[in-house]
Amino acid sequence: MVTRYLFYSHDGYGLGHVRRNSLIARAVLDTDPAAQVSLVTGVEVRPRWLRQAARVRVHRVPPMLKSADGSYRHEKLPFGAALRERERIFATLVEEERPDVVVVDRHPYGTAGELRTGLDLARGLGSALVLGLRDVLDEPSIVREEMRGGGWADVGNVYDEVLVYGGRHFVDHEVEYGLSLPLHYCGWVVERPGPSRSDGNLLVVAAGGGGDGAAVFEMGARLLGHRADLVGLFAPGPYAGADALRQLSRLGSDRVRVVGPLDACGRWFSRAHAILCMAGYNSTLEALAAGRRPILMPRRTPRREQAIRADWLGGLGLANVVDPGTDPGEVASLIRLHPRSLSDGALESAGIDLDGALNAARRLQALSAVRSVR
Repeated sequence: MVTRYLFYSHDGYGLGHVRRNSLIARAVLDTDPAAQVSLVTGVEVRPRWLRQAARVRVHRVPPMLKSADGSYRHEKLPFGAALRERERIFATLVEEERPDVVVVDRHPYGTAGELRTGLDLARGLGSALVLGLRDVLDEPSIVREEMRGGGWADVGNVYDEVLVYGGRHFVDHEVEYGLSLPLHYCGWVVERPGPSRSDGNLLVVAAGGGGDGAAVFEMGARLLGHRADLVGLFAPGPYAGADALRQLSRLGSDRVRVVGPLDACGRWFSRAHAILCMAGYNSTLEALAAGRRPILMPRRTPRREQAIRADWLGGLGLANVVDPGTDPGEVASLIRLHPRSLSDGALESAGIDLDGALNAARRLQALSAVRSVR
């Protein structure tokens, strides 16, 4: 009997949502090669790791990009038309594929409720419905206010379980956010880089998807001015804005290389002597998985997610944390005075489990077995 999985991510900003889903989908297929896996994404770009997701069927919905004020838009279609098309595609996939398990990342009903029709249909078919949430969402008061709104209405009667891609000791989603659904903490979802030799003078500067990375790239450029021995590798990400690209275009040094925007950073991180990046889920975990102590420059507005993650890791000694106004000389001192490689067992001692994709896949398989009994 073939077990069928359907993953959905709204992907309004950055690549974290679809990246987590793709890694869990790959783990599902590694543990059950006969499974049938579909992944629905609003990411318009085609990163290499998504194109190469063997045996995962990728379905695209109209991308809805998040603006700075938190609103969503489609670049060409009216908002309502794009939303209806997303609703149609998701519901059609549920009807045609009849999944055993449906996994939705972050927003229970999608960007603006477009998943309700498909979720109702899936529930009628007996599918197990799972909501995936990252390690930290935002300040607890903000999240609790969000969960009182229509975007979370009746979630307890719709979803069977929540998978948290982190640890309870980091953020307890029941205590901090008031979530009453069954919670299963999987550990952090990240791809482990293969073995690689560290380049003793390589500084890697990254900003995740890149939509708000100008300050990080500026700091990286100024840091090279303080450390003539370093060579900079800048990873702008596919959503790098005009300000960030202007920063990169000004560098023009033989000590600077800008890599393509559609690569994951893990392989560069494993070669780096030092890493300067924002504190988004993907970049931060890829740096830790590479065995490096990153220098994090978190976004602190309008959401506090990155700041909370960075401050927690900084308190554990697993990262250094700086702000955009920090003197680059101080950052250069951090590189000189603090070991950039993590000691063996440092992550385990802090309770950071990087097998989140495998743990999530095993939990989804257990839920699919319960569904088959239904």
